[in-house]
Amino acid sequence: MSTVHDFNKSLEWSHAQEDQPFWLEVYAKAFPTLVNMHSTRADGWAQRGGIDRTIILEDGTVITVDEKVRAEKWPDILIEHWSDLNRQVPGWGHREKSLTCDYIAYAMIPSQICYLLPYQVLRRAIKLNGETWWNKAHSASPEYRDYQVVKANNGNYWTYSYTVPIEILLNAIRDCLIVTWEGTNG
Repeated sequence: MSTVHDFNKSLEWSHAQEDQPFWLEVYAKAFPTLVNMHSTRADGWAQRGGIDRTIILEDGTVITVDEKVRAEKWPDILIEHWSDLNRQVPGWGHREKSLTCDYIAYAMIPSQICYLLPYQVLRRAIKLNGETWWNKAHSASPEYRDYQVVKANNGNYWTYSYTVPIEILLNAIRDCLIVTWEGTNG
């Protein structure tokens, strides 16, 4: 099953959310020693690296965040696979894409929930599971109805994303936080 939406309208709405007061509340709760935060929306190396916001903590730690906002409450996380399908430009959630942000902040306005997804761990989860999720989203099987393809018309090109149920994604991230190895005990 697939859905089509207008990318430019969605992006415009998302950018309108950048100064909403909920972001300060989210980051102050997530990072109790927050002293400052700065929005980085202008085109440049930071924006191209997936940095929408920089957070400064009391001890000088800098945390970078890529912010995603959805206007409705959904039971899933939308993962951008192809930013431009025709030119095969990987989206932020493609296994070959590398961003410089520390977190993806994924906010759903109506439910007042923000999922802070550690980017490198999320990236590992996508590398291990993304192809399976992508295939489930393209499947006509009723058992995979919770996975969908979402197409965005950007005027001159199409962006393709897929949905993953929140619990499935969070479990995959949790599993990637545990690393085992074989070898000698040193």
